[in-house]
Parts: sequence; structure tokens; C-alpha cells
Amino acid sequence: MRRLNHLVRPATAGAALVLLSLVLAEPVRAHHSFAALFDTGHVGTVSGEVLEVRFANPHVRYRLLVEIEDGTTENWVVQTHNVSTMRRMGWDAETVRVGDIIKVTGALGRRGAKRISMDSVVLADGAQRSPRGGEVGAAYALAEVTADPGKFYGASPVTNYPVDITGWWTNRYRFRLTVNDLEPEPTPFTAEGRRRYEATEQWQDPRERCASGGLPRHFGAPVPMQILDAGTHYAMTLGEMVRRIWMDGRQAPPDVVSSPMGFSRGRWEGDELVIETTHLSPGWLDGSGLPMSGDGTRLVERYTFSDDRLTMDRVMTIHDPYYTAPLIRRRGAARDDGLEAEVSGG
Repeated sequence: MRRLNHLVRPATAGAALVLLSLVLAEPVRAHHSFAALFDTGHVGTVSGEVLEVRFANPHVRYRLLVEIEDGTTENWVVQTHNVSTMRRMGWDAETVRVGDIIKVTGALGRRGAKRISMDSVVLADGAQRSPRGGEVGAAYALAEVTADPGKFYGASPVTNYPVDITGWWTNRYRFRLTVNDLEPEPTPFTAEGRRRYEATEQWQDPRERCASGGLPRHFGAPVPMQILDAGTHYAMTLGEMVRRIWMDGRQAPPDVVSSPMGFSRGRWEGDELVIETTHLSPGWLDGSGLPMSGDGTRLVERYTFSDDRLTMDRVMTIHDPYYTAPLIRRRGAARDDGLEAEVSGG
């Protein structure tokens, strides 16, 4: 790693200080909704006075006043997670206030934009916090399950499936960042798949418009999941997205329109739930821009449950003509009785 440090002179009393430490290196983390705005290969630190607090979706933002070396001032935008995620990490609208002097470290804006993604911050009282650490660290990844193994979760009287999966689940259990997480590696591109991948630019990411990435990306997200047994189908909510998994054997109608969540059919194979999805819109498989053909994509999900039924292993196999072999994404989920409905935002 080659490091280039540029120290700007200290600011006068009452003014803000800016310190930029540019790191020229390979990205060490990425997030699909930030990639178009931020260059993860250029990390900096900015100190300044908070001029504005916007504690609202789709992303919590702050505006800083900074003073640069020649005495002029600049306005910087600091961006982090959505409100639900920030609250889950112990953050609220009063954590940072107008007038506070804070120091923020994170990825800098692309093309010289006065913008920084808050990976860590030193607050006005000197406390250091890491509101974005949960994307890749323990703040998001859930290791302990607190649900009651003796609780009856209310299987639908209409059906008699081997496992009762109704209720709330947290997908933070065994979470991984949904970028560069697919097996096998290196990615087995076809010639056309590689051509499309190399032509992709990060600003094309649909998540930059705060639109859902759809499947299979949403399968990997650490969003709350609720499953309802509606008799003919499971209704599954993943954050703000809803999908129907038809359990009555029906085929996709001939005029079905491709969509981000596609058409899903499910079946039980013993104690394992299997879901197959087709009729997907073209998109990305992950935050790095791996292309998905859409019409030629077929997803197979397998949900395998622990003996106490409190956790599940979720494995998705992606069949797509842009790749010479199937791609695999692995995740988990755990019962969470106290989980509240949350919208993940952009």
C-alpha cells in the first residue's frame, strides 16, 4: 500500500479544520448503494463544524463547514446509513447536532465531489464511533440467537408443511457483504459475460437511485424477513420488498412480465424448502456489477433448518448464460421475536 498524506494548516479559533489523508489502494470494502458516489480506493479524513443534520431516509446526512489551507471554506456532505440501520446501531437524531465539531473518516466522493462516506467518526465529546462498520463487521453480523425454542409459531391450519416458517426472521445471522461474495472464484465468465462486466460502470447501479436491486441481491441483504403462510403461497417480505412463493404447483402465466423479484415456485423436499425463480429483470448479481441476463436467469434457493428450528441456512444457486458454471451465494437467518418492520431505504 502506498500512502500519500497531505496535512492542511490548523484552522483559527472558532473555525473548522480539514485534514485529508488520501489512501491510494485497492478497495477494502464496498456497498452497492454507495459505489456510484464514493471511490472506496480513496479514503480521507475531514474535520468540520456541523451546519445541518438530516436524520431521514434514504440516508442520514450531515453538512460540514471546513476551512482549507488558503483560508477559504468549503461545504462537505457526510453520508451514512438509513434511519433504521443507524438506530439499530445506537444512533439517533441527537447523536450529532448542529454546531458540533466532528472528524469523519471514509471513502471520498468520486470526481472530486465534496462528499465523504462516514466509516468512522470522532464526535464532539471525543467519543469514536463506527456507524458503517456494521456492513462488514460484528455490528451487522448476528451470532447469538435469543428466540424461544419452545414457542409455537402458529403454522397455518390450511397447510401441513414439515416446518413452520411463519413469523419474523433476521437476515443479519451469518451476514456477508453482498459484493464479491459469490462462489466459485475466480468468476467463471463466458466471453459475453466478461465483455458486459468490463463495460459496466458503477454509476449504472440501480441502487444509486435507491431502487431495489431485486433478486438475487436482496437475498443477500441483512434486512428483516417476515414469512406468512397464505395457503396457496408464502408471502415473504424482505425489507421493503414483497415476494410470493407459490406452493400450489402453478406454472408462470404465459404473459407474465419480468420483474426484479421474478416468479417463484416452492416445494418441500423432506424438511428442506426449495424455491425456484425465473422471469427476472436484467440487473446486477452483486455490488461490484456482475451482470445478470434476466430472461436467461434461473435461481434455486434451498432453506435448511436447525434441529431447534431457530436458525436456517440459505443457499442460492444462480444459473445464468453469462457464466460457464452456476454461482452460489450463502446466507443464514434466525428467529427474532422482537423484530420490528423496517424499511431499508436506498
